[in-house]
Amino acid sequence: MLSAVKHMTELELSGKRVMIREDLNAPIKDGQITSDKRLRAALRTIQFAVEQNARVILLSHLGRPAEGASDRAFSLEPVADRLGQLLTSPVMFVKDWLRGIEVEPGSVALCENVRFETGEKVNDEALARRMATLCDIFVMDAFATAHRSQASTCGIARYAPIACAGPLLVREFTALSKALENPARPLVAVVGGAKVSSKLSVLSALAEKVDQLIVGGGIANTLLAATGIDVGQSLMEPDRLDYCKSLLAGKFGAASIPLPTDVAVAKGLKKDTHGTIKLTRDLTNDDMIFDIGPETAADYCGYIDKAGTILWNGPVGVFEHPEFVHGTHRMAEAIATSKAFSVAGGGDTLAAVEQFGVGEAISYISTGGGAFLDFIEGKELPAIAALKERAQQPSR
Repeated sequence: MLSAVKHMTELELSGKRVMIREDLNAPIKDGQITSDKRLRAALRTIQFAVEQNARVILLSHLGRPAEGASDRAFSLEPVADRLGQLLTSPVMFVKDWLRGIEVEPGSVALCENVRFETGEKVNDEALARRMATLCDIFVMDAFATAHRSQASTCGIARYAPIACAGPLLVREFTALSKALENPARPLVAVVGGAKVSSKLSVLSALAEKVDQLIVGGGIANTLLAATGIDVGQSLMEPDRLDYCKSLLAGKFGAASIPLPTDVAVAKGLKKDTHGTIKLTRDLTNDDMIFDIGPETAADYCGYIDKAGTILWNGPVGVFEHPEFVHGTHRMAEAIATSKAFSVAGGGDTLAAVEQFGVGEAISYISTGGGAFLDFIEGKELPAIAALKERAQQPSR
């Protein structure tokens, strides 16, 4: 899919100002990074550019600050410090970077949060052109933001002298293409999450592409309700029942959709809540579902054991609570021990992967959330479209 764009690894980088858009949006508490997995994902790209003696300039966002003003709570300065530790070489942090940046060959600079700049989110042309003047080569490497049409992801690609895809972006597309375009069968998708409405298009697309569509969380609750089961006080979307009936009837595709037969329930969710396992046919109107039960977990794991390819997006229960961790833990272990090619993506999914320590056993862990879902839907990501457009044009 990325054969139609230029690749960073094919270009002469020595001495060039190489501006790389990464996703360094790390969680920070009290000025300290609590998880550096996104920084680690970007390391190979940055190290390659440094080894090629490039003048490396990094762009990223962090959080959702008010546009047009600096906010220390959203500053990337702690990211620069941690990145320097990971690279074992200082990373220069530049606050007022749009005025110009001087970087020595083989060195790295990190610019302040791009979302502090007015016009970033709306892909302002003047801002994109200003960014483009600061580089000789622009590298889009942030798959997690490739679905956003913004100045630092799309606009700059249109005006930089050369625009290309970075190694991380290429790896993401290669893995997802392998999972979706010519997968080893059976292709099994595991989709969890609170709401059907947030994943309508994804569920419809997967129903057409996969052999089994395994669901959990609020999505499973709404599907159960669509079959006539009383899910009590569980998270459920009444206005999506007709859609769920159509999904189960095969209107969108022929995928089989096994539903939970037993679940872990409680009357509410507090620290000291204790769960009870019930068959779904025995639920009462004051029950709240917080996890799949052991019978359902065993059934789901059976599909995973036989899979040739697995896509995982979302936990099947409230795995953060010790009483309702078991379903997601069983699924994570089954995916990790499967011989299938497996891809996991999405924020909650990555948190579960980290909590259960199965990251090394999953074939590919995507850095994308929204971009991951848009790819599954078959949408062309705006940042990729911009790179393709530039590949058809001469260098500036």
